[in-house]
Amino acid sequence: MKFEQLNLAAPILKAIKEMGYEKPSPIQEQAIPPALLGQDVLGCAQTGTGKTAAFALPIIQRVLNNPSIKGNRKIQALILTPTRELALQIYESFEAYGKYTRLRSCVIFGGVSQTPQVEKLRRGVDILVATPGRLNDLIGQQLLDIRDVSIFVLDEADRMLDMGFIQDVRKVIRLLPQERQTLFFSATMPKEITELADSLLSNPVKVEVVPAATPVELIDQSVYFVDKANKRNLLAMLLEEPQVESALVFTRTKHGADRVVRELGRVGIKAQAIHGDKSQNARQMALTSFKKGALKVLVATDIAARGIDVEELSHVFNYDLPNIPETYVHRIGRTGRAGMSGTAISFCDIEEKPYLADIERLIRKKIPVVADHPYPMEIFELPVKQPVPRHVRNQRAAAERKNPYHPRAKTADFQPKEAAYDDNSKWNRFEKPKSKKSSHYFRNRNDNNGKKQVSSGGKRPSNQRQG
Repeated sequence: MKFEQLNLAAPILKAIKEMGYEKPSPIQEQAIPPALLGQDVLGCAQTGTGKTAAFALPIIQRVLNNPSIKGNRKIQALILTPTRELALQIYESFEAYGKYTRLRSCVIFGGVSQTPQVEKLRRGVDILVATPGRLNDLIGQQLLDIRDVSIFVLDEADRMLDMGFIQDVRKVIRLLPQERQTLFFSATMPKEITELADSLLSNPVKVEVVPAATPVELIDQSVYFVDKANKRNLLAMLLEEPQVESALVFTRTKHGADRVVRELGRVGIKAQAIHGDKSQNARQMALTSFKKGALKVLVATDIAARGIDVEELSHVFNYDLPNIPETYVHRIGRTGRAGMSGTAISFCDIEEKPYLADIERLIRKKIPVVADHPYPMEIFELPVKQPVPRHVRNQRAAAERKNPYHPRAKTADFQPKEAAYDDNSKWNRFEKPKSKKSSHYFRNRNDNNGKKQVSSGGKRPSNQRQG
């Protein structure tokens, strides 16, 4: 099948042709026809299979055919996505596919000033791509109205669940019109996501290109058993191999990502990190350098995994195995995109072996083990927690008793200072040193008639001698 057979408008076909696409992917071939007819769609497909075009193309056509764009522009399509990087990627796709239309798209996300985003919204927008946090924020400020949305897309729904955004998503859904078209896409379909889809969709057309959580077959997967202390040495060695043209390295924590960048820098390998603590500008600059090939190694946490779409990414490294098996699918899906091959290499220490077992159970296959490498695993047992000696416990207990704010402190050993009272005042406070500059804020004075006179506002009392 070709795109011309999907009954898409001529401006859309022209943009698709310029981008070099001739045939729709399986998810596009199955999802675009019902979406054009206004039906709800439930799509389960791997990352890199063309999900964005599967909902972007029919949305552009349906909004293009809506005569309301000739008058005041109102948001007709809302795409909700978990991360800033993914929101930008989807927005760029809408801009590319709608290049020869007069539709206006906008993207909003946190981490940057809202002023440019609000100004663009005020000029009128047809299609809005948003992250849940910034969307709810602008709605709360009454700067955004989604009551006229007729098409709602929830993309990467499973990642929304992983990142704790489900309540924010439900808050948005409550503000949407009841009569709408809903397109629901997810790479995996755990039980919670299935329940959410059932509550949102009405007689949906189900599209499942491959079984849920099955990695792309073109990705060459392998695992190295290595001690935690030697992971950095093994990573540096593998990155020096000539077949590694570009590498995306995943860590479990933000601090771990920064540490990997520092350790690679010590051996002369330039790398940059993107994670939640980085500013949006820093993240975007690093990602742009990586996409253009100026940066060979990019280190990322899972929060940024869904937003990284790099053509011809040769390698993905799981420096730390994820503790959620579905996350493994999302990570390795960054390579092997659009039918191309790719390589996914994972490091596994003794503490991560249970994670590896969960991943293999999910993907229904054993990941090949590379045993011939210079840093084989030498620790084969989990470290046993040693009991604390009695004298150390006694020292800690004594220190706790001396700390009056510790929960186990003896109350009899701690008597706070008595509150300070003036003879004719019920105002009390704990004793604390007073500076000359601020002492008049805290003292009470009595005049000759016994009436209380309190100095306030930092002004010198009227009866005090002027200097």
